[in-house]
Amino acid sequence: MTRFYGKIGFAVDVDDGHGVWNKAVTEKNYKGDVLTNMRRYETRSDSTNDDLLVNNKISILSDSFARENIGNVLFAEWGGTCWKVTNVEIQYPRLILTLGGVYNGDRSES
Repeated sequence: MTRFYGKIGFAVDVDDGHGVWNKAVTEKNYKGDVLTNMRRYETRSDSTNDDLLVNNKISILSDSFARENIGNVLFAEWGGTCWKVTNVEIQYPRLILTLGGVYNGDRSES
């Protein structure tokens, strides 16, 4: 079984002052295992190039931050690329993250 060590991105609410709340991306490092390692290409009618999708499942050992922000998981960095997390399965004390397409959203400043 392949090991995983990388960043998981969460969209957490932060107070910008005067009662204004915004989402900020927070990245944390986690250890775990790669349970499945699959990829596929999806053909789109509006594009010449196919989209690369992975259906990888990564099992991470969760901490209190991850458990409190299960609904805020955005991406996992794996193989040098950030991938969208499409599903989170809870198997305490682990979280099973299913990856999808490439994540092109915001990252943390640090």
